[in-house]
Amino acid sequence: MASRISNLAAIEILDTLTARFDVNTPGTIQIRSGSAPTNVVDTPTGTLLATLTFSGTAFGAATDANPGATVTAASITGDSSADATGTAAHWRALDGNGLATQHGDAAVTPGSGEALLLNTTAIVSGAAVDITAYTITIAEA
Repeated sequence: MASRISNLAAIEILDTLTARFDVNTPGTIQIRSGSAPTNVVDTPTGTLLATLTFSGTAFGAATDANPGATVTAASITGDSSADATGTAAHWRALDGNGLATQHGDAAVTPGSGEALLLNTTAIVSGAAVDITAYTITIAEA
């Protein structure tokens, strides 16, 4: 039989995960070109295109997604001047200690299934880069 978790456990897992982004100073989100590394803690890959900063409290409390749990990021401060020109392909979320905690594919389309959405994946050096949505969901399975 497959292992399963309860809705309460899914909510607690998300609350614990998202609390990582509030350690010491607000965490950051790096927008990068190229393929993401295999594991979140592996050495970053691709060119760093932009860095955005979480709010002092990065996420609110996780809620029931029936089934599962979901949590949405508070306001994220955009990067007013991108570091380099390139196509955003993935992102890395780092806690306040600079430790990678989560990563995923870059996307701009709602409903794409991606946790984080950007205003554009065509990043131009010196241009503004913003996150339009960042929601994490854990299944209750």
